[in-house]
Amino acid sequence: MDNPDPSAHPNASTSRALGNIALAGLLVFSIVAVAVQVLRSDLDWMDAPLSFYLLDAYGHWLQAAYIVLASALAALGAGYYLALRDGRRSAAPWLLFVCAGVGLCATALAHSNLPGRAPTLEGFVHGIAAQTAFLCVSVAMLLQSWWLRANPRWRSRFAPAFALALACFAGIWVDALWHGMPRGLEQRLVIALILAWLLLAANWLRRQRAA
Repeated sequence: MDNPDPSAHPNASTSRALGNIALAGLLVFSIVAVAVQVLRSDLDWMDAPLSFYLLDAYGHWLQAAYIVLASALAALGAGYYLALRDGRRSAAPWLLFVCAGVGLCATALAHSNLPGRAPTLEGFVHGIAAQTAFLCVSVAMLLQSWWLRANPRWRSRFAPAFALALACFAGIWVDALWHGMPRGLEQRLVIALILAWLLLAANWLRRQRAA
């Protein structure tokens, strides 16, 4: 499939740079998240949600990675806002990506509730922030994919982007309403789908041809 050619767009170079920033941030998060889970032999990744890895050993690494991921989301949203032509774009996906990033930061800094311990206000904040991040990023992905359809230079990207975003949105609700598999595994499948969309979108953005 040929790459879109937005070379005539005055913001192409800036959006490409934002795509590079987003891709770098996504890769940093992915690498750190995997490394922390490998190093934490005291937790079973199939049962323990990612939130548990924010606590105790190596938790600060993962907290920093969450902040990096939040920055990557903001960069991705800004990059696509600049890349799409005036009148065929919306600031809504960008704002939702930023809201998801804020939710990620709150998730990283507020400790989650732990099994066998009394629930806390901090744990409540953590849970709400995590749900907000998941919901905002999934809706942002759907909206951003839809706006690709409205732009002739990006229309060829619409079908794979929207299909994957729809799978992510469905996965979030399945994860919330159905617990037919280990909790940690179920959550990681959803996260993997979301990261796949984000990495794909960032790579498309950075591969625009320079003006």
